[in-house]
Order: sequence, then structure tokens, then C-alpha cells
Amino acid sequence: MPDPGTSQLSTAGRSSFAVTILPVLAFTFITFMVTGIAMPVLPLHVHDRLGMGTVMVGLVTGAQFAMALVSRVWAGTVADTAGAKRAVMMGMVAAVGAGLLYLLSLRYLGTPVLSASVLLAGRALLGGAESFVITGALGWGLVLAGSRHTGKAIAWIGMAMYVAFAIGAPLGTALYSSYGFAAIGLATALFPLAGLGLVALLRGIVPSSRGRPSFVQVIGAVSLPGVGLALASLGFGAITTFISLLFAGKGWGGGWAAFTGFSGAFVIARLFFGHLPDALGGARVALVCLLVEAAGQMLIWLAPTPLVAILGAALTGFGYSLVYPGFGIEAVRAAPSGSGALAMGAFTAFLDLALGVSGPLLGWVASGTGIPSVFLVSTVVVLGATGIAIRLQRAAKLRLPLKEEI
Repeated sequence: MPDPGTSQLSTAGRSSFAVTILPVLAFTFITFMVTGIAMPVLPLHVHDRLGMGTVMVGLVTGAQFAMALVSRVWAGTVADTAGAKRAVMMGMVAAVGAGLLYLLSLRYLGTPVLSASVLLAGRALLGGAESFVITGALGWGLVLAGSRHTGKAIAWIGMAMYVAFAIGAPLGTALYSSYGFAAIGLATALFPLAGLGLVALLRGIVPSSRGRPSFVQVIGAVSLPGVGLALASLGFGAITTFISLLFAGKGWGGGWAAFTGFSGAFVIARLFFGHLPDALGGARVALVCLLVEAAGQMLIWLAPTPLVAILGAALTGFGYSLVYPGFGIEAVRAAPSGSGALAMGAFTAFLDLALGVSGPLLGWVASGTGIPSVFLVSTVVVLGATGIAIRLQRAAKLRLPLKEEI
């Protein structure tokens, strides 16, 4: 019996790759606009409006990634057993709820701790929502693209996410400046509601009826590239949580431009070089990109002007862009057959773990040695991932199964 995803792909065989995967890109973009909108303003709202310190800023920001981590296995299991469409729709409904909690937090501004707690709950719910959406999207996209375009599918779906970040950052800044945090909460509820309407019209992927491996088997297979992704993701975590505060602390305007620079460079790299992990090998591409990302983080640490900091953010985005698909290819190839969505969910859980831990950890660093030092720490951690990329590259040259290397 042919795989259902293969039949869908062959039907679209006369169309380009972009047209085939366009619906997945569209709903991914719509959903992740809510993250882009909140990126430059959430730390400012918690720090300035609620009067909280950098540790609380890290906790509120990190709550999203912590819950995403917790829900990855559930999301991957739903996508592999009930279908990617079910997982995506569940995530979008939860995202609407997160927006409503954002709005509810504003009722308690007179009690900052309570307001921050409700906001933290909203961030946690949003983390679970985005986990379901991106895990479902990746599982959907991998089936549509086929095994020959694994890296490209991962790259393009991530590209849609970061286009949303690039557009959402200035939009969020404008909304916050004109209408306050209430506009952020409203947008967080409305964007995934629009995405629900789109997904409801799409034909889902029928799950494979083959036996599925256990989570222990999958996590064991993807753990080495997953750790590499976790270390590499600290640069992304440093920017999402602390670049706005860095700009504000130095008296620089236009902190949103750093987010747009990061996301814009990220998108450009994936658009023009997204095929390289498939062509040259995931570990090889990841190694080069890690060095570029680390250079960008160091540039932010040393930045004497906002323009240099924006350039550093752009370098970080350009380098980080292909780390995920580079390590992702190694993860998918190592994973047991029939576990595509679960494998990507388990692999991405390492990213969630890194971002969930990095928020409060880097907040503690910032409280002791200043916000710029956050980017020095992230530089060192990102460079630590190069050792894993080298190990994976050597394994590929020797043609050793990754599960024997782990």
C-alpha cells in the first residue's frame, strides 16, 4: 500500500516545490506572527510597565519555551497518529486562549506580581500552542516534500516562521506604542483565529498505519544533533529576550530593527541556501553556520553603536538559519521509520529546552554583570556546538549509523 503522503506528492509533481508546500508555509506564517509581535515589546512591558527585574523577564519569556518542551512529545504523537491537521488546529485554538490571557493580565496591573503570573500562564499556553503548530507543520511538510527534500522542507517552514518574526517585530512595536499591551493581546488572539479558517479548508495527511517506534527509541536517535541544536539556540534566545533591553539600556532607539535584521538575514539565508544541507551534508553546513552565528553574537557584545548591534543580529540570524535544518537532517536520517513528526518534535524539544533554560539563566548573568555580557556567554556556548557538528561530520564520512555514535 503506497504511503499516503507519497501519493499527494506525486499528484503535485508537476508543480514546483514552493507551490506544493505553500499552504503549510501560509498557516505557519499566520500563527507565528503572534511571537514576532510580542518579541520587542514583552520584555519592555514586564520590565518597565510591571517593574520586574531581568530574572522575571527571563522567566516570562522562557515560560513559552518550557511549555513547548513539555508538549513536544504529545504534539508529535498526535501528528503521527491523528494527523498533522489535527495537531495544527489544536495548537491554533490554544494560541487564541493565550491571547485572551494576555488581555486578562491587564486587569491586574495594580498588582504587578499577579499580572505577571497571568501573563506567564498565557506565555506557557502559547508555548504549547506553537509546539503543536510547528510539529504538525513539519510532519505535514516532510510528507509533502518527500525524502529528497527533507532539509529544504525544514528550512522553508522555518523560513515562514522567521518572516513572521521579521514583519511582526515592527508591527508589534507600532501597536504597543499606539495602543499599549492590549493591542498585543488582541493580535495574539486574532492571528491564530484567522489561521484556523485556512487550515480548516486544507486536506489533511492520512497517518501511516505502520507500527511506530517508542519515544525512547526516537529520542535516543536524535539526541546528538539535538544537543547541538540546543547549544546553537542560545544565540537566538539571547536576542529574543535581551536585545530590546540592551538597546534601551544604551539609550538607542529602534530595538525592533535588531529583530528584523535577525529575521531578515535568517530568511535570506534559507531562501537562497536552504538546499545546501541536502546537497553538502547537514553537519558540514551546520559547522560553518555555527561560526557565523558566534561571530554575530560577539559583535553584539562589542557593539559601540546600534548599527553594529543590528549587524551582529543579522549575522546571528544568517548563521543560525541553517543550523536547524543542518542538524535536523541528521536527526531525521537517524530516526526510526514512520516517526517523522515525533522525530522532529523530539529534536525540536532540545531547542525548547535551551530557550526555556536560557531565559532565566541569562537573566541571572545580566543581573550580575550587565546585559552586554549575555552575548559573550552565548558566543562561548554556540561555539561549543561546533564539536558536535564535527563529530557528526566524521560519522557521515565513515558511513557509521548515527545511533552507534550516540
